[in-house]
Amino acid sequence: MGVPTVPKFAEFSPTIKVDLIVSDWRAELLPEWSSEEKERRLYDQAWQAYTAGDYGFGLWCWHECDRLSNALSNNVREVTRVLGPGRYFGFSQKKAVAEAVPFDRIYRPRKGDMSRPRPDSYVLAHYQLLCVYAVRAQSGDPKAKAQLEIALGDVENQRRADPFLRHFETFQSILARGDAESADAAAIPKSPPMTPAAPPSVTTEPRSAVARRRAGK
Repeated sequence: MGVPTVPKFAEFSPTIKVDLIVSDWRAELLPEWSSEEKERRLYDQAWQAYTAGDYGFGLWCWHECDRLSNALSNNVREVTRVLGPGRYFGFSQKKAVAEAVPFDRIYRPRKGDMSRPRPDSYVLAHYQLLCVYAVRAQSGDPKAKAQLEIALGDVENQRRADPFLRHFETFQSILARGDAESADAAAIPKSPPMTPAAPPSVTTEPRSAVARRRAGK
């Protein structure tokens, strides 16, 4: 199984539009399905929209993948088992979405601000916003760099309360190394090594049975 490729960008649907569509998909899930089956089917629909070029659904998949990772003790193999092969939202996917999000339309309410986000805005989780700051800061944006430095001053105090911050720290570390390919490859679960079969016994196993077993490999 290879590393999922980053789809070509076509559009970036605002958060409120994505949430409404996902809500409709969720309403169509059958009640008799298991929670994992519902998770897989919902994520798959969002993934299909993302791979068609809508990075707004990529932003949703990003958070869902990390949320599931937190719930499953950061076990990539288990996350992939639930979401399906080739559906893990890795570093390259996150970086592409972070680079594409319209920076001036990100909803960033001030403390105590009770206003609602505009219909055309983008609502990011705090750790996703930090990733956006980090990407833009690396590209030379002085405003994003300053905002990142201010935000990082609170990370130490927030780490225990926010399990998602670990995902930002991993993202920032890989971004600094510039080793996206290796990081994405490392996120792909490896198949367990095959145990060599014992050599056939010529005295107890007919030659025809040996031939059939070899042909079936």
